[in-house]
Amino acid sequence: MIPDRSHIHTEQRNPASEQLDMLPIEDAVALLNAEDAQTVAAVAQQRVAIAQAVRMVAKAFAAGGRLIYIGAGTSGRLGVLDASECPPTFCSDPEMVVGIIAGGDLALRRSIENVEDDLAAGTHIVRELAVDEKDVVFGIAAGGTTPFVHGALIEAKTRSAQTIFLICTDPKHVHMNPLPDLFIAVLTGPEVLTGSTRMKAGTATKLVLNTITTLAMVQIGKTYGNLMVDIDAMKNAKLIDRAARIIAMITGLTREESINLLDNAGGKVKLAVVMHKKQCDVFTAENLLKQAHGSLRAVIG
Repeated sequence: MIPDRSHIHTEQRNPASEQLDMLPIEDAVALLNAEDAQTVAAVAQQRVAIAQAVRMVAKAFAAGGRLIYIGAGTSGRLGVLDASECPPTFCSDPEMVVGIIAGGDLALRRSIENVEDDLAAGTHIVRELAVDEKDVVFGIAAGGTTPFVHGALIEAKTRSAQTIFLICTDPKHVHMNPLPDLFIAVLTGPEVLTGSTRMKAGTATKLVLNTITTLAMVQIGKTYGNLMVDIDAMKNAKLIDRAARIIAMITGLTREESINLLDNAGGKVKLAVVMHKKQCDVFTAENLLKQAHGSLRAVIG
């Protein structure tokens, strides 16, 4: 029997866009933009829950645990996207933030609609990842009903992992046992194109995921102020240029001096800054950062 999902917010019809196919293009663009603005406001309404998620994820990272995104379709793709962008942004281990989409990598490029209904597959993937109490399993499903995600969250709870569920509907419509530790319920309302959660729900998802991983990385010392100091600069010219500018901003050195210092630090911005501020060699700088659990702020103030 196919369940009735008409009560789910993202499946309802949006009265503002009922004449979408008859609107002048400029008016249609304005309509979509206005609806997107409501999405940003809806995310803001969940700031307390999002902050709690940041704390949970940062605690997991500090303990050597992982953040594991689980989703299907658009939700899964956005989880994979956020996970894939963490290593180049924060020089984090690729296993630190993991993105799982129902149907595997093929589903990233081609829609595979039937896999989201496989609860057992969600259970299996959590077992395959050997999830434990150090991890946070983060389910993403706009309507909150995706069996694949439910299976993963339920299995994660049995393994004592922390669980978070990002949805775009009322949590009272989520029927699973046990319930996740934390709901982030971003009430984006009906989509401009009825049921197309790649739109407002997708925008909300990206905003929430970016916020959580960015601030969790901040909490574990991956930044200095708003500077990306934990980067490996020797991978391309853009990163070398960015790293040199960051070093110059923190130390007051010239661009040429910053590039030379970066080279002596093996392309590591944090090491370069500590070497200059503490007037030490690279090995001493490494030890100072290690003692401070990687926090540049803790070393140089």
